[in-house]
Amino acid sequence: MKNRYLVRSSKKRQNRYSVIMITIVLIVIIVVVSVGKYNLKQKKLEYDKREQLLTEQIKEQEERATEIEEYEKYTKTKKYAEEVAKEQLGLVNDDEIVFKTK
Repeated sequence: MKNRYLVRSSKKRQNRYSVIMITIVLIVIIVVVSVGKYNLKQKKLEYDKREQLLTEQIKEQEERATEIEEYEKYTKTKKYAEEVAKEQLGLVNDDEIVFKTK
């Protein structure tokens, strides 16, 4: 009878240790997964901020490209040529009167 009792109690202890070890392993796995999930959320937030910044930069560059295209069209007009001739070369039209100050 003692022998049966010892075998049963030793099996119960082994079962308890097994359950405790499995529980500890599961807790460790849950902690590792939770930390990984947190890190991934932080990276996602950083990437979202960077994406927003890059999107804004793209929009600014597209606006700049549009302005450059408009300026290029403007530089091909007669009005631009007249402005440059007046400002840089001091030329005037035939029907204009020039007043010089001392």
